[in-house]
Amino acid sequence: GEGPIWLDEVTCLGSEAALELCPAHTWGQHNCHHGEDAGVVCAAQVCPQVRLVNGSSRCVGRVEVLHGHRWGTVCDDTWDMADAQVICRYLGCGTALAAPGHAHFGRGPDPIWLDGTHCTGEELTLSQCHLHTWGEHNCGHSEDAGVVCSGVPRGAQVSTGGPRCA
Repeated sequence: GEGPIWLDEVTCLGSEAALELCPAHTWGQHNCHHGEDAGVVCAAQVCPQVRLVNGSSRCVGRVEVLHGHRWGTVCDDTWDMADAQVICRYLGCGTALAAPGHAHFGRGPDPIWLDGTHCTGEELTLSQCHLHTWGEHNCGHSEDAGVVCSGVPRGAQVSTGGPRCA
């Protein structure tokens, strides 16, 4: 590089939303040269698109995920409030109020994409949860998972660009 060196001794944990939130020396104070410039190589992350269908709003309904250009459902075998919380957060729909199973919002279309989903509730996207292999399941559509979210959080700005992978 060339020009000013702004950061030195950056110690991110990996959960920060932006580089400037990481601990570092004071901006512009450093003991380095451009031969030490840092770089990053990012791996492409598969971030499934998620939607809620057959509910009373975009924040309520049967969980469907897009994989391989096809929408499919999620089995309710291990579906719980932690999983629902990730979906609500991802969609910008506030907090999870319920995680109904047994096709509460109707039976979805083939394929059934996910079974045995395990989230802690802290993940930003479904792809960060423990997921079984896409398309492998022991379910029928009578076990389609659903979510009821509180809605858009008060004072939140609704993004028109859609959710992003973290």
